[in-house]
Amino acid sequence: MYIERTIEPTIKKISETFPVLIVTGPRQVGKTTLLTRLADPNRKIVSLDNPTIRAFARSDPEMFLQRYAPPVLIDEVQYAPELLDYIKGYVDRKKTCGDFWLTGSQTFHMMKKVTESLAGRAGIVKMQGLSNSEIRGKHFAPFQVDIPELMNRMSDTEPMNIIQIFSRIYKGAMPRLYENENVDKEQYYESYLETYISRDIKDLTQVADELSFLNFMTVVAARTATNVNYEALAGEVGVSAPTVKQWMSILVSSGLVALIPAFSNNALKRVIKAPRMYFLDTGLCSHLTRWSSAEVMERGAMDGQFFETWVVSEIYKSYINAGKNPPLYFYRDSNKKEIDLIIYQDGIVSPVEIKKGSAPKDAVKNFSVLNPIEEEAASEDVFSGTAHLKTKVGTGAVVCMPPDLIPVDRKNWYVPAWII
Repeated sequence: MYIERTIEPTIKKISETFPVLIVTGPRQVGKTTLLTRLADPNRKIVSLDNPTIRAFARSDPEMFLQRYAPPVLIDEVQYAPELLDYIKGYVDRKKTCGDFWLTGSQTFHMMKKVTESLAGRAGIVKMQGLSNSEIRGKHFAPFQVDIPELMNRMSDTEPMNIIQIFSRIYKGAMPRLYENENVDKEQYYESYLETYISRDIKDLTQVADELSFLNFMTVVAARTATNVNYEALAGEVGVSAPTVKQWMSILVSSGLVALIPAFSNNALKRVIKAPRMYFLDTGLCSHLTRWSSAEVMERGAMDGQFFETWVVSEIYKSYINAGKNPPLYFYRDSNKKEIDLIIYQDGIVSPVEIKKGSAPKDAVKNFSVLNPIEEEAASEDVFSGTAHLKTKVGTGAVVCMPPDLIPVDRKNWYVPAWII
């Protein structure tokens, strides 16, 4: 069973405007399946996962491109980086959009070579696992606190209760688990980790000890939805802080973890700058932290962390699927006042709090820390010519489990988690 992906129009647009389309992302998120489905009958499809074909590509890349002449889809291109210089030469001669479709999982290996060889010639699309809306057959625009748009979603979306939400969180976002309901989740993720570490991580000079790296992943999973503290992580894993920083960059480059930067503005004081980390696949995160079921997780000590992680990952994916860099930040200051998420675009700051309850009280109390932004803008001379550059605080949201889209006050709304 194929689940239609929201990112499809983005991929088609990139292919129509660049000679090379590169789709990157974690293993098994559906890159090859999607491109194979979108490919015309005349497009050749070849995978470098096959050791014989991989050896051919590496030993004689010029002949390889004659044998698999464009239009062509080359899967797992990172296994033969020798091809990239020849692809560059080909597209410089032909200049035909959409000639090469390339996929790759090991972005930390591949992207350096791509930027050197195919700069200006390749459109790069980052892909993640399934979004909740895709699983439910919906295709929404990137999430914004746009109340009329969210009302339209409410009328087009079946409600989900907290057990259904946590079942989705526990299962995760990998297409394979939804294409075949008989696949055992625990066995799947155990195999996933084995493949990731043995094939993607093993050859990295930054990772000398694979067991320590797996332990590091487990520690990060247990700390999902918290601020990054490299010293604390290093102490827990038993390696140095610089090593932890390198390993975190590998998880981010692999598309397994997102680091959400702190929001800063000249009008805001005492802001803590450390980023916040989130596992982007809650199924992998739940596997690493050894929860036995969705019901146990929902009643467990990490329930709030998992709910927040899931909401942030869904909002993050909504921008990735539109081919956009997620404009996401968070806020924490030295007084320990926090705002879980800030969406900042077009000069508007939209604060978002994430709570598991149905109508959490005082959920918007920390939104007031953003008031100095508007106070500074109001104090500026409107005749100075810079008023159009000022940041404004827009509508806020509390993403939680209310029965409907309900106003908290004149400027903030309770937003059901299942419509994000």
